[in-house]
Amino acid sequence: MNKLYKLLFFTMLIIGSLITISSYSWLGMWMGLEINLLSIIPLMSSTKNSLQSEAAMKYFITQSIASMILLFSIIVIMANDIMINSLMLPNQMLIMNSAILMKMGAAPFHFWFPEIIEGLSWMNSFILMTWQKIAPMVILMNSMKTTFLITMVIIFSMVISGVMGINQTSIRKILAYSSINHVGWMISSLLVWQSIWFIYISIYSLISLNMALILKTLNIFHLNQLINSMNSNKPLKMIFIMNFLSLGGIPPFIGFLPKWLTINFLISEKMLFLSMIMIIFTLLTIFFYMRITFTTMVIWTQETSKKINFNYKINSIMILNLLTLSSLLLCTILFNFS
Repeated sequence: MNKLYKLLFFTMLIIGSLITISSYSWLGMWMGLEINLLSIIPLMSSTKNSLQSEAAMKYFITQSIASMILLFSIIVIMANDIMINSLMLPNQMLIMNSAILMKMGAAPFHFWFPEIIEGLSWMNSFILMTWQKIAPMVILMNSMKTTFLITMVIIFSMVISGVMGINQTSIRKILAYSSINHVGWMISSLLVWQSIWFIYISIYSLISLNMALILKTLNIFHLNQLINSMNSNKPLKMIFIMNFLSLGGIPPFIGFLPKWLTINFLISEKMLFLSMIMIIFTLLTIFFYMRITFTTMVIWTQETSKKINFNYKINSIMILNLLTLSSLLLCTILFNFS
């Protein structure tokens, strides 16, 4: 019975996002977002963990505020279209885009995102970092008129995620600030070519799923737990390190592909300053990824010399990870992006 209600709300979560994506009207998009919001709250809430219930309440409040602002801007836009039959005014689009950016957790509207993700389980964190960003980004794709605001949001996302992520010891907060950085990259990909955004969100979701499965299986939430758990399983440790490097966009791995495409098209559109800012501040996020991976590899801890018994769950995760990490080679063979 417990899993049945979760399946029901998870299905409604997907349907809400699909309604938003496929809607022809602003009100239809707003309705899909509300169905999505009301479906994820029961999935977040838990009677066994008060932190999850608190995170669900915070998420509901922030998303409700963003929804109210979005609905207000939609009503103003529709009223102006009826009255003067003109194009959308920049001020109205500024309000709408701010509400959408708040819904997806882009900086400087990111204040709720790390705090909420800190109280969630790994699967809920994965949903919040990936699926919950798709519907707002599709709306942003259809209403991207205020280019200056979008450019400033991209720069803020890069700077804040890089600076704030350095001093964290919680892996959930590190991945939350990493998600803000990737949101900046995804929004910049929307500026040049929407197909790159689809490639980016797909690859980012796949890498995040791999990491969430590993961390959920080993029950890891902080860096000291990571170091102790990984030393008892060397192959899994190497897979985890490669996933972190892939998330940062280090070239041999699949995470490099969407960033490479984004930079390529940004430069072709003469957005040299923006691409330079993005590359420089992404180095900060790569720095704390490398610090985590180097600490896991190099630090001296009590290591086990006994034979490791691999279970089915760990083996399936490692196979999935190996397929993901080797897929950049397959992509370069199958497709020619030059």
